[in-house]
Amino acid sequence: MEGQKNIETPAGGENQNDFLGFQPVGKLLLQLAVPSITAQLINMLYNIVDRIYIGHIEGVGHLALSGVGVVFPVIMLITAFCNLVGMGGAPLASIRMGRKENRQAEKILGNCFVLLVLLAAVITVVFFVFARPLLFLFGASQETVGYGLDYMRVYVLGTVFVMIALGLNPFISAQGFARVSMYTTLIGAALNIVLDPVFIFLLGMGVQGAAVATVLSQGVSALWVLRFLSGEKTVWKLRKRDFKPALKILGPVMALGLSPFVMMSTESLLSIAFNTSLQKYGGDLAVASMTVLSSLMQVCLMPIQGLAQGAQPIISYNYGAGNIRRVREAFWLLLKLSVGFTSVFWAACLLAPEIFVSIFAQEEALREMAAWALRIYMGGILMMGVQNACQQTFVALGKAGISLFLALLRKMILLIPLIYLLPGLLEDKVFAVLLAEPVSDVTAACVTFLLFCLTLRKVMNNTKGQGKAPESPG
Repeated sequence: MEGQKNIETPAGGENQNDFLGFQPVGKLLLQLAVPSITAQLINMLYNIVDRIYIGHIEGVGHLALSGVGVVFPVIMLITAFCNLVGMGGAPLASIRMGRKENRQAEKILGNCFVLLVLLAAVITVVFFVFARPLLFLFGASQETVGYGLDYMRVYVLGTVFVMIALGLNPFISAQGFARVSMYTTLIGAALNIVLDPVFIFLLGMGVQGAAVATVLSQGVSALWVLRFLSGEKTVWKLRKRDFKPALKILGPVMALGLSPFVMMSTESLLSIAFNTSLQKYGGDLAVASMTVLSSLMQVCLMPIQGLAQGAQPIISYNYGAGNIRRVREAFWLLLKLSVGFTSVFWAACLLAPEIFVSIFAQEEALREMAAWALRIYMGGILMMGVQNACQQTFVALGKAGISLFLALLRKMILLIPLIYLLPGLLEDKVFAVLLAEPVSDVTAACVTFLLFCLTLRKVMNNTKGQGKAPESPG
């Protein structure tokens, strides 16, 4: 149609982002979600490609894979801080954009950039200095801690690159530049795939080479993000005058970002709980199997998170504009697509686990154990589509409190306690640890959907009465 603007090239002027308010929701979600899903999958390749190559290093076996697996909590915690700032700031900026307040959106962007850099400096020092004791705490053994140190100490030196690339990228997609956001991760991941075999095998650096390749790749992604957000095409531009931290800006950002932060940081705690319990009951082979399982869990979760990122600008903008019909339409479409994907992935894991496991594992013993464990671990994964769609919609609506509770429910209230409780009730201890995952997935999804249905009507009615969304997240 003549009246529709290109989603990737917003024109200047007051109504430059009105396409979020009038284009068909299905078409709009497709345009925004496909690049977001691609970006999520590509971003996932940073760590998964490392594990694939490491799992096939001749003579190292499952020990190196187990060593890198215990670094996973560190990677998740760094990503959690990215989510705290990026996924807290971007929806608020989108809501401002829906109200035609782009200057306020720029202030949010500038403050978030400074916060990301400060957090990166602190995280780098802490994790580099205390690397060895932390790895033992996370489930490493004397045989695997050396591999973990080789990877972790290099990886944390590139924390600032990870924080900028992952933390600022949501501000690109939230403006409607979904393809540019996708390129952020595409460039880095493609470089990582090329550099991994060079540093690991050709230069003989092994596990340490995988970390070097990842850091260099994230550095290129960070430069790409900074270049775009300081260029001419962006709607919100990084400006030095917005770099002075302001509590009235960062307070709401961190309040809203707390839910995504908890979601990811509890992944770190969850990884620690799984690794330490499996080390106790099954040894290094069980921990190596969990490295494979957690990688495959990422393969499942990243696409539905990409769907949610694609839906977020639509929901946030129309919520800010008071267009409740489009908010509802976007949510239900997000829910259907999310559940459809997780259902297909669930069936594939149950029917053909060996195919997935063989991608990561070279040793026959590791393949057999990981394939057996995958059927148990993924038993309730189809329900994660419900959990993610409802929880991320609350984030898009600026409802920080409800979203935070839902983030805590599955992992902190249900899953982590069950990891330690179930082995005391069942004879097969490793089976009991793995069973905690599907039990928590199904229970949390049912509670989340019920709460969402009860709460959404109230939220929408309040918005109708006010004529626009409230000023601050609730």
